[in-house]
Amino acid sequence: MPSRAPALLVLEDGRSFTGSAFGAAGETFGEAVFSTGMTGYQETLTDPSYHRQIVVMTAPHVGNTGMNDEDRESRRIWVAGYVVRDPARVPSNWRSQRSLDDELRDQGVVGISDIDTRALTRHLRERGAMRVGISTTETDKDALLKRVLASGEMAGANLSEAVSTSEAYVVPAVGTKRFTVAAVDLGIKANTPRMMAERGIEVHVLPSSSSIDDVLAVSPDGLFFSNGPGDPAATTGQVELLQAALEREVPYFGICFGNQLFGRALGFGTYKLKYGHRGINQPVMDRTTGKVEVTAHNHGFAVDAPLEGSTTTPYGEATVSHVCLNDDVVEGLELRDESGKLKSFSVQYHPEAAAGPHDAAYLFDRFCNLMGGNL
Repeated sequence: MPSRAPALLVLEDGRSFTGSAFGAAGETFGEAVFSTGMTGYQETLTDPSYHRQIVVMTAPHVGNTGMNDEDRESRRIWVAGYVVRDPARVPSNWRSQRSLDDELRDQGVVGISDIDTRALTRHLRERGAMRVGISTTETDKDALLKRVLASGEMAGANLSEAVSTSEAYVVPAVGTKRFTVAAVDLGIKANTPRMMAERGIEVHVLPSSSSIDDVLAVSPDGLFFSNGPGDPAATTGQVELLQAALEREVPYFGICFGNQLFGRALGFGTYKLKYGHRGINQPVMDRTTGKVEVTAHNHGFAVDAPLEGSTTTPYGEATVSHVCLNDDVVEGLELRDESGKLKSFSVQYHPEAAAGPHDAAYLFDRFCNLMGGNL
């Protein structure tokens, strides 16, 4: 394998690592986060929720299955930068069409390899997610640090419009159409409308700037909010849209960012996690069934809601339905009427999980049952 050019990584607290260039040459800045997934790196790279984040892979060997055109979750790679320890020398998979290195280079994503990602991950776990810069052109650590400190922070960032579709489009139901859903794209992954379509749902994917009139124009049986990047506290338009829908008792299902906005619509606060949950191996308990699911996560913010008891809101009684077993972070919310009938719900993880696991796919069936009046 030919030798790579040197590269430099500097965190905002001054910690630095030197390694080799991986992907495009140049310089990039973002929030340093780590992902614990052992596989599914293509889905991670193309997840819009990673917009403006530099992802550190905890798995030591990355790129062995190459890249293809079928497993992309969106139209492009969204990560601001990529950090791996040992990139694969040659991709080896019958579905591979090109190498990860070539794909990063073609899409202008600056990365770094040949560094101690375990040490970097431990640092982020102890100190928290923070701003970072990667450069293949700068060798002066202090100079790069100054540019890191001048870069934007994730707290207070409203990013959904940057990753959302600019025009509405429809994903038709597979087989017999059962329901119509208005899905607000805050950074939606391709597998989400696909999994709804497989259940007979005609999905109208709408821009993040959509109004309640835009939603009602498609005569939906339900409203869906997708995952997405940014600080939920900086997002107000979608919260107002959701509140208007809840006032009209439109059944709602939200995932990830959609869970955080649901929480804010119900009157709860949100806060930034120290280093977040990212990976495909996070244990969550569904308190409505008592079952534990292994789930896919990508979030740096969470809902501040009481784990016990219910909270009276203008739209019904709200309770925490799912909890992360690692740290008791709220992973789901339910809204019920006075009789206990479910009206809306959300989860803080990815039930569509294209690379897996598939423990939470039942949530799409729960949404169908909700729209059909069977809950």
